[in-house]
Parts: sequence; C-alpha cells; structure tokens
Amino acid sequence: MTPSFPRSFTTGSASLLLASTIFGFTGALTVPAPAAAAEVNVYTTREPGLIQPLFDAFTAETGTKVNVLFGKDELIERIQAEGANSPADLLITVDVGTLKRAKDADITQPITSETVAANIPVQYRDADGAWVGLSQRARVVYASKDRVPQDTITYEELADPKWRGKICTRTGQHPYNIGLFASQVAHEGEEKTKEWLAGVRDNLARKPTGNDRAQAKGIFAGECDLALGNTYYMGLMQTNEQEPEQKDWAKAIKVLFPDSEGRGTHVNISGVMLTKNAPNKDDAVELIEFLTADEAQSLYAEVNFEYPLKPGVPASDIVASWGELKADTLPLSDVAENRAKASELVDEVNFDGGPSS
Repeated sequence: MTPSFPRSFTTGSASLLLASTIFGFTGALTVPAPAAAAEVNVYTTREPGLIQPLFDAFTAETGTKVNVLFGKDELIERIQAEGANSPADLLITVDVGTLKRAKDADITQPITSETVAANIPVQYRDADGAWVGLSQRARVVYASKDRVPQDTITYEELADPKWRGKICTRTGQHPYNIGLFASQVAHEGEEKTKEWLAGVRDNLARKPTGNDRAQAKGIFAGECDLALGNTYYMGLMQTNEQEPEQKDWAKAIKVLFPDSEGRGTHVNISGVMLTKNAPNKDDAVELIEFLTADEAQSLYAEVNFEYPLKPGVPASDIVASWGELKADTLPLSDVAENRAKASELVDEVNFDGGPSS
C-alpha cells in the first residue's frame, strides 16, 4: 500500500516520511534548512569608486557577498547606537585619528589573524589589534610646473614670506590637514607649530575652501603656485575620463615630497576595524585577510593610486613617476595623540579666516 503525503511537504520531506513509514521510525524528523549564503556587512567612509573594486574581487574569489553602507564620520556613532544589534561586521575608514576615535568609542574587537600580522608591518597595526592599516597616502605639495622652478621643499618652507599669496589649501580642520599639523606638533612642539600655522595662513592666496582637487584647479587657473594635497588625487585626476578637464589640472602640476632630505614626508593610512558585535565574524576576518594580501594591495596601487602597506607590493607606474616617497617614520599613534591640539591651534590662529585674518 502506497502511503499518502501531506501536499505541503517537499520531495525531501516526503522521502523522510516514507522512510519512517517503512522502517517504523517514530518522533519528529527535522529537515535541515538550506545554508545561508556567506556575506559580510561593511560600513565605510571611503568613496565607492575607491573601495568597491576590492569587494568585487573578494566576491569573485570567495563567493562571499559584501554588503556596503557608504557614509561619513557619523558611522561610528551609528554603530554605537545600534549596539549589539548592529549588522556591521567591519568599519573601513581613512585617517589614523578616525581609527583611534572608533577604538575609543569601544565599537571594535581585536583582529586576530596570523595572515594579517604577516602581511602588514607592526607600525601600521594597532597595538591592541583594534585596527589594521590597508593603504597609505602622503600629504604632499602640488607645485606649478611653470611657476615653481625648485624640485624640493620642506613643510617649514610653506611659512616663508617668499610664498606670500601663493598657497592654496582646503580647510585647516579637515582630517587630512589636521593629520599633517598634528605631526608638526609631535616634531616641533606646540609653540613652533602655532607660529608655523600663522605663517602658512599669511601665505594663503585665499580663504581655505574646496577639496584637494579644487586646489589643483587653483594652480591650473593661476590662483596659486603651491597647494597641499594627497598623492592619490593626482592619479585620479590624471586618469579621469569622465571629467577630462581634471587631466589638464594634473598636467599643470608636479608633486613635491616635503622633507625628503630630512625626516620624511607625512603619511596617513586607510584602515579596517572588526566591530564588537560582528554577526559574520569569520567571513569578516577572511575579508580583512584578503584586503591585506597581494591581489588587493595591488588593486589599492593600480586603482586607487595609494601606496600598498604589504612589503614587496610595488606602487603603480603612475605613482612611481612622481618620485620616491621617503615616509616620515613618526609613529601614527603620535599623530593621533596630537590631533586635538592641532585642531585647537588651527582655531587659535584663525587659519580658515585666510591671509587677512
């Protein structure tokens, strides 16, 4: 006699019920649910074009889906507010100060991975494992090819009166500038840095405004001869097919690496943190390992024009064409510790008020 099955059963369930009927099994039978697809949830302050290619490469290699929430500095507070229910596995952001702020907010857990430790030198990893650096950029001087004959410069020289009315920069309170100013505090002390900031302010061609690309445009337009800018923006402008006018801005500029003959050029990093309540911890650690390995580090170099942190992975040809980077060896923890003081000094000298303040 053929047993009848409830219509709601799947073929697999029917097979189990048939077995129980034939062999006399009793009790409830549990049908395992299909395994959920692996995924990692990432909150990031990075621009989509700078980070999505790396996630796509990770998915192609592992099959793990990467869900991304793009945002700004509010992401730290968002993770705090979400608490134990936060879907975030990783926070990827820029600037060692932001990494420190996330650690201080107690939203991270230690990243424990022999692979990561082998890939990234110790000076680019938090001592407690709260964050790991992924890529490096330098805070350099953009200089007019036509109007600036010299090929070397120091940060101190930016306060020399010979540059009066010839320097452009974004707001002094932007994290990129605060990082540089904090390194000045660490090297030179508060008073010397305050005098230096006042000197740079007096040499500005206009009130600080815009982003790093806007400063490049200012040099192209003849509004200034020098500007502070991050290295990777030069590569992005040189290869910008959607806004080809940016190629002209870049052609008008040469990159000067300040203090190359001394302590070295100020550098900062992008980095990643494993969140305290990561729901997909194992897959998230796998993504961190991928981001610190050769393929992703090469993508940072070729797509983002950033400096890889894994030893042996070269910078892109475009980046190498600007010259050799001698990075300041000042510990990034020292930069982070002096950020608050640097911000105070920017306000004290009314840096953002411009040259007439």
